[in-house]
Amino acid sequence: MKIGIVQKRPKVNQLEACISDMSDYIAQAKAENVDIVVFGECWLCGYAAWMDYVSDAGYWDHAPVKEAWAEMYHNSIDVKSTHFQTILDLAKEAGIYLIIGANEKISSGPGNGSLFNSIFTISKQGVLLNHHRKLMPTYTEKLIHGLGDGYGLNGIETEHGRIGSLICWEHWMPLTRQAMHDEGEDFHFALWPYVKEMHIIASRQYAFEGRCFVISVGQMLRLSDTPHGLDTPKADHDAKVADPWMLKGGSCIIQPDGSFLLEPQYGNDEIIYQEMPDKDSFTGEKMNLAVSGHYQRPDVFELKVNKTRYY
Repeated sequence: MKIGIVQKRPKVNQLEACISDMSDYIAQAKAENVDIVVFGECWLCGYAAWMDYVSDAGYWDHAPVKEAWAEMYHNSIDVKSTHFQTILDLAKEAGIYLIIGANEKISSGPGNGSLFNSIFTISKQGVLLNHHRKLMPTYTEKLIHGLGDGYGLNGIETEHGRIGSLICWEHWMPLTRQAMHDEGEDFHFALWPYVKEMHIIASRQYAFEGRCFVISVGQMLRLSDTPHGLDTPKADHDAKVADPWMLKGGSCIIQPDGSFLLEPQYGNDEIIYQEMPDKDSFTGEKMNLAVSGHYQRPDVFELKVNKTRYY
């Protein structure tokens, strides 16, 4: 299996432009004989990194912040929309699995008016296989996104092995990790805004604990992607650079023993290609640790997961 990690800067809050770029990147990946292409957390249409570095982002009733959120909302994806059908068609035409981090909206019915931090897993036949919404937005994200549910906590069977995914700090939620380990993942996709040191630790922990490969995906985002009308960013960046990177990627791949197959890739605005080992190449590691098997105590602990879709 060959993976393509799209560590390329999205066109922030430009839905149609992002889908156009997505089409180009999928075509490039197809030319490289890629089986799975992954786009990072909220790549469609941009992670709201500005919430962490703009000085006035948290002010109550601040018009520029509400305008920035409204722009995000209008450029978010609805799974019932023609835009989403276009994405399904791209997967089918290329014959490639897609894993896409997105800002998602529900245009009508229960749940409308909120944004969700979501992952869409799409088959090479153009079918939505799994739809996960981030369970708990982290810190400033709570001003942007609503709460997800357990509906998407699934491992998906493919000809390459069982694949699953989580978003950002869901990897620090012990019961969420266990729910996914119980799904028997061979390949886990961890979507982050930026794979910095603690996110690498979480990714390596997940790989070692779950005895699976972890494809950890980071974002690229520049200072100029800050929404108009917000105060000068207070981020720690290189003042000598006219338009510095605020998110610097860091995508990497970790093997089931916790070692790197691909070291973190910082500052590279590109598609990263990687041939993956066979899913069974590290089966022996489960002899020492199988957290859903002989290293579990079902007589002591019981985990119940509510997989109801609420919206």
